[in-house]
Amino acid sequence: MTNTNFHVIENEWITLKDGTRLAARIWMPDDARKTAPVPAVLEFLPYRKRNGTAPRDESTYPVFAAAGIAGVRVDIRGSGESDGVIDGEYTPRELSDAVEVIEWITAQPWSNGSVGMMGISWGGFNCLQVAALKPPALKAVISIASTVDRYNDDIHYKNGTHLSAQLSWAATMSAYQSRSPDPEIVGDRWRAMWLERLEQEPFFMEEWLSHQRRDEFWRHGSIGEDFDGFPVPALVISGWADGYRNTPLKAVAGMPGKAKALVGPWVHKYPHFAYPKPRADFHAEAIAWWRRWLCDEQNGAEAVPQVRAYILDGPRPARWREADPGYWVAKDAWSEPQTMTLAIGSNGRLEHDPAGRAGGSALLKSPLDTGTGAGEFFTLKPDTEMAGDQRLDDAGSLTFETDLLTDESVILGQPVLKLRLSSDAPLANLAARLVDVHADGTATRVSFGVLNLAHRDGNAEPRVLEPGKTVEVELVLDACGYRFGPGHRIRLSLSSAYWPMILPPPYDATLDIDLSSVALNLPLLGEHSRIDVPEPANPDPLPRYETLEEGKAGRVVERDMLNGITRYKVSEDTGLNRHPGNGLSARDTTEQVWSIVPGDPLSMAAEITSHSTIAREGWETATRSVITLSCTETEWLISEHMQAFHDGSKVFDRKRNARIRRDHM
Repeated sequence: MTNTNFHVIENEWITLKDGTRLAARIWMPDDARKTAPVPAVLEFLPYRKRNGTAPRDESTYPVFAAAGIAGVRVDIRGSGESDGVIDGEYTPRELSDAVEVIEWITAQPWSNGSVGMMGISWGGFNCLQVAALKPPALKAVISIASTVDRYNDDIHYKNGTHLSAQLSWAATMSAYQSRSPDPEIVGDRWRAMWLERLEQEPFFMEEWLSHQRRDEFWRHGSIGEDFDGFPVPALVISGWADGYRNTPLKAVAGMPGKAKALVGPWVHKYPHFAYPKPRADFHAEAIAWWRRWLCDEQNGAEAVPQVRAYILDGPRPARWREADPGYWVAKDAWSEPQTMTLAIGSNGRLEHDPAGRAGGSALLKSPLDTGTGAGEFFTLKPDTEMAGDQRLDDAGSLTFETDLLTDESVILGQPVLKLRLSSDAPLANLAARLVDVHADGTATRVSFGVLNLAHRDGNAEPRVLEPGKTVEVELVLDACGYRFGPGHRIRLSLSSAYWPMILPPPYDATLDIDLSSVALNLPLLGEHSRIDVPEPANPDPLPRYETLEEGKAGRVVERDMLNGITRYKVSEDTGLNRHPGNGLSARDTTEQVWSIVPGDPLSMAAEITSHSTIAREGWETATRSVITLSCTETEWLISEHMQAFHDGSKVFDRKRNARIRRDHM
């Protein structure tokens, strides 16, 4: 690693071919312009470099620059101080803009002509998608908490079920994209830019709800459609506590010569400051990766095991999970795991190769509020956003478990459930959970899977169920790495509801499960080696900003016994914080209320209210948005109300509504 002095360019304009100017913040090694051109790493996001991702940018890009690697953090079109209006997620225009930015980087006198691209979530998505377009200068990527399948492994839909996170994300995007540019960067035109965004911002929820099947809209940007054509080395990282946990193993399976996987115990954060611990030294990992592929340094990065994964060893659900017990393993080459099959024996227990299978069937009709212990799909904190004790949800489920284990069972991969069932309604959902039952009965969710049964044969052309007709079902659960220890039990929990994580179909169906058909295939760890993954030397790598008012969060399940309504309430307040360099203070608050009457799927409703404030002495802008979702038997009903304020005076007020046909969900 080179110990290089560097400087920060607070704003650099990158002008695209159509005249649009994108705003960039650049960390530049001092000698790059004089004697030693350097490689660059691009991160291309809508999350505002001035006051959005600044803390994590300032934890990483100075380290890259000190190692002789320029960091180029660009706000995509229509965000932060960049011109224009965003036109959706990962659109052809967004990806084309990124390719132009790469061309701009390579044309700079300080560039050595090699570019890497990285990011978490949005940036993790688009770095894979941009690489698939094969810009010549893009030599490698690091993709964190991302997807190779936008339909099944993102925040919108999952195996044909409708994720509630889709509405949460629509509210978040609406709040983010409605914020004003900073006059300190763009000057007097900030107000005109802001009003243009407010007037032309997409109605995100309407677009996403208009594509309830896996159609071309979702195939676009899903690099799993053509793994063979992916051109560059990819380091793919995620955490077991995150909704994007499937991507690393899918990437190495699809791109065995290109991809490396690293999976820790983490929520949706960069590994050097993520929870639960242990963390990983992301900076050292990344610098070795960049110097190997952007500088042709023969440092052995290509010889890293294909899969490195943290095996969770019996963590217990808690209000805050500082660290999870377990150990790191490596597999030099990933292959389809051998499996252990658990079936329901004649004694009603889950058994490995039972002498006799259970006979008969069992009816399953979960209360529609089953699932309040599921946590969030999109986890940012290791608190109640993670799945809690499963016993409450298991009370509304069919459960089957093993006897006390006498030997350990260690798994790594995606469990698969196979069974036969019938339904008394044409549409129904099935949720399956793999649960570790501790000696005292505490139940830790290890993995889960959900399936809209109309999508049992694929997501492109769903087929309704014929009431009373038995169908074969295969449900692939999410990837996991886990040790079930002696004295524990393995539990399979089945429910016909998993609210509010997934929204109910229009019928409160009863499922009839053929018990003799139930087969749970667990992916065994197999051949591996124990390894150490170095942790970062700095236990607190994020910069500290001035806190003017503390933040807070809340999560409450409210069961109104008199009126028969269950409400799931989430509140988040970032507090008021001021950046010490640019002087911007910002605050974001969100209130979510999800409600349902158990037994009435058409009672499902949600309302999300968001407030965002950006201020500097003598100047303040704020937005307030309210987005709602409800349904009938045949339609989804959505609304959005956006208001914007400058120095306390309202400057914008718009309401939008849409009714969208329910398409097999």
